[in-house]
Amino acid sequence: MKIIIKTNIVLLICVFLLSSFFYSATAQQAKYVFFFIGDGMGLAHIAASEAYLSTSQGKPGIEKMSFSEFPVTGFSTTHASNRFITGSAAAGTALSTGYKTSINTIAMDSAKLKPLTSIAERAKTEGFKVGIISSVSIDHATPACFYAHQPERNMYYEIALELPKSGFDFFGGGSFHSPFDDENGVSAFDFAKQMGYNITRSREEFENLKTGDEKVYATGNVVELSGALRYVIDQTDNDLLLEEFVAKAIELLDNEKGFFVMCEEGKIDWASHGKDAVTMIHNVISLSKSVEEAIDFYNEHPNETLIVVTADHETGGLTMGHALTGYNSNFEILHAQKISAQTFTLLADSLFEINRNQNMGFAMQLMEDYFGLGGVSGIPLSEYEKTMLEDAYLISIGKMELNEDEKYLRYGGYFPLTATAIQILNNKAGISWTSWSHTGIPVPVFAIGAGSEMFNGYYDNTDIPKKIAKAMGFELTFQ
Repeated sequence: MKIIIKTNIVLLICVFLLSSFFYSATAQQAKYVFFFIGDGMGLAHIAASEAYLSTSQGKPGIEKMSFSEFPVTGFSTTHASNRFITGSAAAGTALSTGYKTSINTIAMDSAKLKPLTSIAERAKTEGFKVGIISSVSIDHATPACFYAHQPERNMYYEIALELPKSGFDFFGGGSFHSPFDDENGVSAFDFAKQMGYNITRSREEFENLKTGDEKVYATGNVVELSGALRYVIDQTDNDLLLEEFVAKAIELLDNEKGFFVMCEEGKIDWASHGKDAVTMIHNVISLSKSVEEAIDFYNEHPNETLIVVTADHETGGLTMGHALTGYNSNFEILHAQKISAQTFTLLADSLFEINRNQNMGFAMQLMEDYFGLGGVSGIPLSEYEKTMLEDAYLISIGKMELNEDEKYLRYGGYFPLTATAIQILNNKAGISWTSWSHTGIPVPVFAIGAGSEMFNGYYDNTDIPKKIAKAMGFELTFQ
């Protein structure tokens, strides 16, 4: 009996060794890598977006987005080195370098003294082409962490000057937040041109980019003062979309050695700070469409392509459910919102400057026109909700005061009438928020392709770039 047991053990060991050898000999290295980051995107953001998509088709339940159908799903923790609830700079550094750092630090150690090598920089030294894309300004925290090293995230000009020094092959999406500096007469755009970058600012210039063009910085043809692309809900047929930048990056970067592309949908976070669910949803859907571009490429190179989708943190403490709706949901009413809260605020603020518009009747007409609230054919409002809007209107025009704590709890520093309108619409739909800030809950990770099996499980955000590097055939090291 002992001899039989020993023989079986030997056979099992041989089978294990042979299978391990077979796997290592046949496992494909990730030659083409797409790393998508939905800034502020938690699991509830995805669920809300899928419920919204389902109601667009007139049916209950959810309509899966591109990345939520990936075969591999994991979760990552997001804390910074010096705070449990992280910020985009610290989280971006973790996702780009594989190391924790302190709040507001861009790809440097926690003491803000030593630079940390990003996976994008390492990929470039390994011979891969590199592309960095974002829907917010390209010198914003998350994209900056992949090519810059600065002690403070608000050093936009210094970060912008590091962009061309990286030598990366493609930058796309948002413009510079601060291309000028009072003490330095050199524009960040001019400096990039001096370093050999071709900068496009129109759709025509963008569409004329072709395979073989090197060192490209393609900015959005329509951008906000911040340098960001407009919210998707506010975009028109004229706007260059995030998915178009991903498609162009693939066109320009495709080569025999391979490439690494990081694409951030940064305005999911911005909308979530303002608890603007509908605007957030449109930008999550935009991220999904951008991932679809990568999936199309993956389908042509399934054994050599890795796609990873995650978030740097959750924003807003979003949940699906509200006290007044109980077990019911009414996601279909979210389609009544026509523009982002940001754009509505700009519009309302300017309209209330006109004397004849300074009355509650006009304010309620705006509620019906842009949020579908009230009126003859709009979403019915309770007396409580009407009072909420009336108070918000009076505070908005300076005819009513609240103490600072109560005002912040209600409106979070946003235009009171706007904040109240979206709160009522969200709550009636069955959506709630707990914070005007980031939260510390873990975020989902989705993966498909070469090396994707490593992304199963529950791990720290610093593990994500290390896993990507391993799939690409190299390691991330402290610089």
